[in-house]
Amino acid sequence: MVALAAAGFSGTGWAQQGSADKKMNFFATSAGSGKGADLGGLAGADKHCQNLAKAAGAGNRNWRAYLSTVQSGGKKAVNARDRIGNGPWYNAKGELVAKNLDDLHSDQAKLTKQTVLTERGQMVNGRGDKPNMHDILTGSDSQGRAFHMIADTTCGNWTRSTADGSANVGHSDRSGLSEHLAAKSWNHSHASRGCSQEALRSSGGNGLFYCFAAR
Repeated sequence: MVALAAAGFSGTGWAQQGSADKKMNFFATSAGSGKGADLGGLAGADKHCQNLAKAAGAGNRNWRAYLSTVQSGGKKAVNARDRIGNGPWYNAKGELVAKNLDDLHSDQAKLTKQTVLTERGQMVNGRGDKPNMHDILTGSDSQGRAFHMIADTTCGNWTRSTADGSANVGHSDRSGLSEHLAAKSWNHSHASRGCSQEALRSSGGNGLFYCFAAR
């Protein structure tokens, strides 16, 4: 059980390689890059999604990380919601979590600690678990769009692993320290304390992010 908790899993059992439901086109990563919020940019994050999906038997789809980036270096901002297709989306157990983009970004989305599963079909450690890892990197607002402000909300567009900087995160278990909407948001809860692995862990994260199959 110690090994499971360290990897970011809770619950019993262990999904075997290639055992994900054939409908699966959404998951939270079972592990991050190991370098905090440095995911190698969007390309590196997408590759991580693809590799995890392949190991779970779902590598025949075009997987994208649910991450936004801000305008920088002459490149336009990217909205996470524009990267993931139109749905519907199912988790590793074949359970419907959202019908379409509007459903996904509404109160009707069926995203809970029990349904936001990793590619292996395991729950992510949430509030009350040790360690808590429910802070999921998104860099997005509640509608899945990039922020247009000076403050860093994407840890340098997912290339920074230092203690400085910040990234917006959501709560995979839809639970926080209060009953405010942000505390219950899967994609827009608060800013991280930094971009390093240690900084992300200090507020209840582990560098995890969401993956969706664009088609």
